[in-house]
Amino acid sequence: MRIRILVAAAIISLAASAVGTSAAGTPTAPTQFDEFTIGQFQSLMNSGQLSSVGLTNFYLNRIHDLDREGPGVNSVIEINPDALTMAKAADAARAAGKNLGPLMGIPVLLKANIDTGDRMQTTAGSFALFGTAAASDSTVAANLRKGGAVILGKTNLSEWANFRSFESVSGWSGVGGQTNNPYGINRNACGSSSGSGAAASANFAAVSLGTETDGSVVCPANVNGVVGLKPTIGLTSRAGVVPISHTQDTVGIHSRTVADAAITLGVIQSASSDGRDAATAGVPLGWQGTGKSRPNVPTDYTKFLSPNGLKGAKLGITRQGLGGFDPFVPTPAPVSDAFEAAFAQLTAAGATVVDLDSLTDPSTNAPFNFAGGPGEFEVLCFDFKGDVASYLKTRTGVPAAGGTLQTLIDFDNAHAAQEMPFFNQDIFDLCNSMAAGPDDPQPAFGGETYNQALASDQTWTQQNVDAALSSQKLDAIVSATDNPAWATDLIFGDHFIFGTSSIAAAGGYPIIQVPATSVFGAPMGISFFGTAFSEPTLIKLASGFEAFSKWRANPANLPTFAEHLPSNNIQGPTLTKPHPKSPMAPANPDRKRPHNI
Repeated sequence: MRIRILVAAAIISLAASAVGTSAAGTPTAPTQFDEFTIGQFQSLMNSGQLSSVGLTNFYLNRIHDLDREGPGVNSVIEINPDALTMAKAADAARAAGKNLGPLMGIPVLLKANIDTGDRMQTTAGSFALFGTAAASDSTVAANLRKGGAVILGKTNLSEWANFRSFESVSGWSGVGGQTNNPYGINRNACGSSSGSGAAASANFAAVSLGTETDGSVVCPANVNGVVGLKPTIGLTSRAGVVPISHTQDTVGIHSRTVADAAITLGVIQSASSDGRDAATAGVPLGWQGTGKSRPNVPTDYTKFLSPNGLKGAKLGITRQGLGGFDPFVPTPAPVSDAFEAAFAQLTAAGATVVDLDSLTDPSTNAPFNFAGGPGEFEVLCFDFKGDVASYLKTRTGVPAAGGTLQTLIDFDNAHAAQEMPFFNQDIFDLCNSMAAGPDDPQPAFGGETYNQALASDQTWTQQNVDAALSSQKLDAIVSATDNPAWATDLIFGDHFIFGTSSIAAAGGYPIIQVPATSVFGAPMGISFFGTAFSEPTLIKLASGFEAFSKWRANPANLPTFAEHLPSNNIQGPTLTKPHPKSPMAPANPDRKRPHNI
């Protein structure tokens, strides 16, 4: 999660490349499969023109040349030592005529808070979880294995999914260091799924998995210029995932196209209860108590893809918050102008657009409020204290095994040089102070109880998100996703100006963010929001926008791994060496000297 108020390092073992012969850290990193889709890869492998081993080696080589060396994106925290073995198994299955699914033989990266029952670490970026690997696969990892995917490695993240400190720096973890943005290495990759978003954008895997509580999939997608799909809570299982909140956590997807996100969702989702996560058998908070039940979910989301997906659609746009959270730090005009141009494309592509900010809920006559659930942070703090303790009971052979949140606090204090060189753990301390009972007053939240906070979030969701969708007969709500990437600042921390993921967070609803525009070379996207289990509609709309905009499809909009972004007009003056006989003489003695301009 990205909060807006709200022992030795792992050694990365990189396999030698069989595809491409580039030297580490040079501009000759392999590019022949950049921007290829899953469908293209499957066509090449089915025709015998490409093997899973060859594709895996291609990605390993790019990671070596561009992530670990060269510009240093630092998005991959660990390579799976069994990746090539998995690739060979996929090739053998294909040769035997087996079809395990659309991800068979496709390399996928997983965020380092997702358990894999293999030789890789699941640390959430903290040395408190470094040691013995997780005992078994998370449900999503098991689904990938069943589908023949190649689990290529783990990605870096904001430590503890950005839920340790109010002063945190997105993309930094004790184990993994700082992840950088492939559009400009000095820029932030946003968090908490920083490595997942950056790796997908940099073509380090076909797709990658991240997690979101409020913004941690869509914000990295926004600043890294990729698609981010945050599913409905419970559509993808959280079993075997380091938690923040069982109320709001979900496993999501970063990909370069909406189609690849749709393919991946069909593989990793839990169409019914997986027995390890109660949410996979129920409905999210926004639907609880309404009589609505979990629908039968599709097994294949690609059938909802449509290049004309916006034609005839009715969308509600909200600009709430886009001016900036802080009136003293307003959104720059070039950013606002770029988003307005992106919004105009919705109409140009055939959608009818309604301005939600000028409307009211007919049942309450109150203006729609899309700021987010009023009880959200209390819910997250209460959930985290219990949920993280439950997760720690599943781990052995790591410093925090079987412990509690207090164990993590004590570990950080004892290893402050590793874990807290830049920012503290005040969120940990706050959550640890929470009273134990759901009906106990919480002094840190004005005496409100956990159950009252849940109820306020549910009411807010139903009276704003669902009321807007139903009263205006909308297919979706649309808004700008986030501000463009800021320059990473380990002293002052993150620089969020605005963001809209909270529209969906408290109720547990889905989002699809799609690249839409840029400012000074920094990508930005728009997000499509819907009610629970509306992924089919959102995929249709998002694919229609993608087909019309073609932003990522434009080679001029791909990452350049520039050292700085913007990279133009930032160099100093070019000084001419003075004549040796008159070292202080001006080049033109008749020209007057300027005055400090």
